[in-house]
Amino acid sequence: MREPYPPHESDDRSGRDGRDRFAMNFPLPPERPNAGQAGSAQGAADSRRNRVFPPSTPTVHTLASVITGVAVVCGLYFGSAVLIPITLSVLLSFLLAPLVNALRRLRLPPFLAILVAVLTTVLALAGVSALIAAQVVQLAADLPQYQEAIEQKIETVQEKTVGRADSLMTRAAAALQRVTPTPPPAPPQPRGRAARNQPQQPMPVEVHTPAPTPMQLAQRAFAPVIAPLETGFIVLVVTIFILLQREDLRDRLISVFGSDDLHRTTTAINDASERLSRYFVAQLGVNVSVGAVLAVGLAGIGVPGALLFGAVAALLRFVPYIGIWIAAVLATLLAAAIQPQWTMAVWTLIFFIVVDVVAGQFAEPMLYGRRSGLSPLAVVVAAIFWSWLWGPIGLVLSTPLTLCIVTLGRYVDRLNFLTILLGDQPALTPAQTCYQRLLADDPHEALLQADRLLAEMPLIDYYEQVVFEGLRFARNDVLRGVLPAEQLARINQALLDIVEDLESVDDSRHAARRKGEEVEVLVEVPHDGRLVLCVPGRGAFDEVVAAIVCQLLLRARIPCTATTYDDVRNTKAGMVDALDIHAICVASLDAADSPPYLRNLVRRVRERAPDMPIIVGVRAQRRDEGIGIAPSNDTATHLAATLRDLVEECGAAMVRQPEAAARQHL
Repeated sequence: MREPYPPHESDDRSGRDGRDRFAMNFPLPPERPNAGQAGSAQGAADSRRNRVFPPSTPTVHTLASVITGVAVVCGLYFGSAVLIPITLSVLLSFLLAPLVNALRRLRLPPFLAILVAVLTTVLALAGVSALIAAQVVQLAADLPQYQEAIEQKIETVQEKTVGRADSLMTRAAAALQRVTPTPPPAPPQPRGRAARNQPQQPMPVEVHTPAPTPMQLAQRAFAPVIAPLETGFIVLVVTIFILLQREDLRDRLISVFGSDDLHRTTTAINDASERLSRYFVAQLGVNVSVGAVLAVGLAGIGVPGALLFGAVAALLRFVPYIGIWIAAVLATLLAAAIQPQWTMAVWTLIFFIVVDVVAGQFAEPMLYGRRSGLSPLAVVVAAIFWSWLWGPIGLVLSTPLTLCIVTLGRYVDRLNFLTILLGDQPALTPAQTCYQRLLADDPHEALLQADRLLAEMPLIDYYEQVVFEGLRFARNDVLRGVLPAEQLARINQALLDIVEDLESVDDSRHAARRKGEEVEVLVEVPHDGRLVLCVPGRGAFDEVVAAIVCQLLLRARIPCTATTYDDVRNTKAGMVDALDIHAICVASLDAADSPPYLRNLVRRVRERAPDMPIIVGVRAQRRDEGIGIAPSNDTATHLAATLRDLVEECGAAMVRQPEAAARQHL
């Protein structure tokens, strides 16, 4: 995953997750070592780990990106005459690339394979065009036969709609006229000299254009045909050259966009080309199949011009969401016009609905997944944007073009925001979503998210990957001082409520699927009254962490009890009953930073119980990775990097600790 800012050279990243994009969005401030620890390596390490990252500010690059985007949009708008054929050629090359590769595997020369693929495309387009033209001519010839039915349906529709509306408006006008006062009489018309002084009315003038010459008539007749033929010829020529020079174009793109990182650039280009080719071929296959099924079905229903509507539906299905329904409305109107009853129209509409549902919910997910890579809103916005730029052609090409941009944004850092805005991938990670819902005072939605995630992952992984990651975002906000005390209390209470609601979660399906990995089957703890004492740190969310640890220990059949940081720090009463304590678990999100208070807490507990096993987590470092929470000669203190390690260490301590140590007073 990319990082918006490169890490600082002196930044010790072992204390935070490298995937924490939120924290990486803040530049590192200069180090300010504690005055009481000046010159101490341990104090310098604490200062590095306890940094708070200030918010970033807009830079000149942001303004340059905005200006570049505006310039690109203007270029697309004013250069449409040149860019549309080139774009069609590129998309057609993606579509023909699999066919060319298949022909080359048959030992055909490259040029011959490309020529065969292009000729096949031309013949297919010519056949479809001839079919549509023949069907249009046939319908135009048969329309007079349906004139009586059409007039009857129009009269019926007018009577039910316009007639009733006209009657309603007439009654409303009559009622309004009864309550409206009578207008004053019109002034008398001028006579005599006054009438002669009135301005004269202008004399009407008519302009007649000469009859067009045969040449002008020919130009008017062939102009609509010449332009598409010219564009199609240009598209075919450019497509042939693109297919001939695919390798050369690939090398030039690599040289332009990333010759310094050949592996990344090559992977990006290969992935983009293969992904787009598969998508276009699959979409073309689905659309052609839908058109064929519709043609056969409409012919069976008795709708004239069934082949025409099948071809139109196949073409219009490239227009997102509304394309196939345009064809459905046209076919339904024709079916309603040629039959006095409404039976044929109703069956036609039902058949379109069934075919579209089957294609959208079954065929497309089987061919290229349930997601095309674009969010539904992005598809609609892209259709509006490209229609504004390039008209009807832009509407048809909106989804392929936007998909190309989103695919490119996965590998180009400056375009990644387009992938986030337009793609169908979640904009926030599950941990970010959880914390955002807590910030919005919506714990119910956070609990619903937990239910969805727990269907795919065990409870311990949910706490580790979602809740704890979200708490690290919250901890960073606390260090920055942006969370008020009232909001902090609400977040803690919401998290405690969520933890309590998750006590009844059943993890048996995950244990059966991943037997031997879950905490329930790790250890066999003797049930003789022994307890693990869970002690939270003094961090803002350590009470929640302790509650989670206690819940997981109980689910692992490890008896435990919890106390508070202040009780352990100030009195011995917080240690509950010393005769029952068999191991101590110190749970804190600050364990990775090894702050002085946590080291003092471990030292104080060790003084009270010299031989008692102490497990410190979560995300604590090993002693060989940096500053340890316990001295190197303290072999009874164990550090846990994850929740799973923490539960394992507690279970192991309960098993291996001698019976005499369980009765030692703290």
